[in-house]
Amino acid sequence: MSLQADFEKLAEDVKKVKTRPTDQELLDLYGLYKQALVGDINIGRQGMMDLKGRAKWDAWDSRKGMSKDDAMSAYITLAKEIISKYGM
Repeated sequence: MSLQADFEKLAEDVKKVKTRPTDQELLDLYGLYKQALVGDINIGRQGMMDLKGRAKWDAWDSRKGMSKDDAMSAYITLAKEIISKYGM
């Protein structure tokens, strides 16, 4: 399987885990996913009252400079860990 195909399959599979991953695991997945698809963050940071939006922005921003392929590889590794930890 190609990197892109693995990425897409695991992006779907990780949504089907039996137990909800921790907030930090979800933020890590989100940041890597956005970096893999879009690249470096291209939007402004959310306002003070949008705590969830700010956390997601920070997770994505922390991946700044990472190549799309590296982000896909890291996402695949993390998704496999989460799937094995929580089961499907």
